[in-house]
Amino acid sequence: MSILYQKVQKVIGPLLFLKNKHDVQYEEIVKVQMEDKSTRFGQVVKMDEEIIVVELFESTKGISSQNTKILFTRDTFKIKISDTDMFGQTFNSLGKPIDLETKKELKYNLLTDQEKDIYAYPINPFARDYPSEVIQTGISVIDGLFTLIRGQKLPIFSGQGLSHNKLATQIVTQARVLTEEPFLIIFCGIGIIEDDAIKFLKAFRESGNIQNIISFMNFASDPVMERLIIPRVALTTAEYFAFEKDMHVLVILIDMTNYAEALRELSSAKEEIPSRKGYPGYLYSDLASIYERTGKIKGKTGSITQIPILTMKNDDISDPVPDTTGYITEGQLVLERELHKKGIYPPFDVLSSISRLMKDAIGKETTREDHADVSSQLLSLYSNSLEVRDLLSIVGKEGLSNEQRTILKFGTEFENSFLNQQPNENRDFNQTLSIAWKILSELPRDKLVRIHDKFIDKYYHE
Repeated sequence: MSILYQKVQKVIGPLLFLKNKHDVQYEEIVKVQMEDKSTRFGQVVKMDEEIIVVELFESTKGISSQNTKILFTRDTFKIKISDTDMFGQTFNSLGKPIDLETKKELKYNLLTDQEKDIYAYPINPFARDYPSEVIQTGISVIDGLFTLIRGQKLPIFSGQGLSHNKLATQIVTQARVLTEEPFLIIFCGIGIIEDDAIKFLKAFRESGNIQNIISFMNFASDPVMERLIIPRVALTTAEYFAFEKDMHVLVILIDMTNYAEALRELSSAKEEIPSRKGYPGYLYSDLASIYERTGKIKGKTGSITQIPILTMKNDDISDPVPDTTGYITEGQLVLERELHKKGIYPPFDVLSSISRLMKDAIGKETTREDHADVSSQLLSLYSNSLEVRDLLSIVGKEGLSNEQRTILKFGTEFENSFLNQQPNENRDFNQTLSIAWKILSELPRDKLVRIHDKFIDKYYHE
């Protein structure tokens, strides 16, 4: 039975404050009927014995404290999911199909009887199956050094002006599993500008892979509430295809910093006590409720893999959003401004990056037998080359030994040949490892101390 309120106590930003007169449900959907008979929708975001706080999905402009009717529906937010009508399409924050050029909802409805609550629980740790199979992105630095595993949460930490949009596009258009199993990519744009959204969709179409991509777009001009629900809409869709349709699903979320800032804005409007840099104290648990909806479930064929992309304020990795994200996820990929200035794409800071699940998934049965050794050797030598660069700035090139000059040359070749690739260049695992061996073969064999002799004998170029 629905409950009707006819008086608003006060309006602050996107929030309506009502005097509590019934047993309200948290996250309950409400219908707000305006004086002109138009209807807007909102959601309960806070309640106590005296006050109910409702946040509108749309603007609060024009709301009257006396003549606005608020209907509590006794239901939570649900989206429709179709097995056939969603592939290759674009949807808004509410799960409605849209025309990206006009941002208007399309008139057709999805032909389905599937309707899912977007506030599902994270996967029970006891029910989780350990990730053990790889996803190929076609990007050497990821595939070779920080391999993405099905069921993994692997965030990308970027900064303003870096090439994370280009990188997200490349991952979406190139990523694939190495088996014949069905694979789906869900792209979720959070608080992005319209020009970027159009560029994303244009690239998806030109890739020829649009039929395997479902896009959800939330624009910077959209209401704050929509920014908070769109990642859950995307993940609810992913859960359906992964665990009910046995597909492997890769979810790209960009930009999670916009999500966190929307959370901070809502928390401030609710007059909650702030924590670090104004973010609410529950930032960790809120982000975890999104990230932990990723993985494999025992007895299920499908999986959900997640790549959240976020921009760090002032390139500060200790900012609450990347700092908290790093604790929840199984690794991190960090973009570096200095490499970006040198024109290297993608500009990964490999010494600050890690994939914690990689070691248990790569090897002879999945990627290649020499993969683990090559990855370890590349990281070790590149670390040495950066130390030599620091020394170079002090003693000059004449002060370096022949061995140090060789290591310095390796570092430059590593950046220019292995890290650096074109945004539309799709390298498979064999190509990535072959490029690595070409660089390693410029060094004397006795410098490859982290690679087994049998692999040196097989792959080293004399």
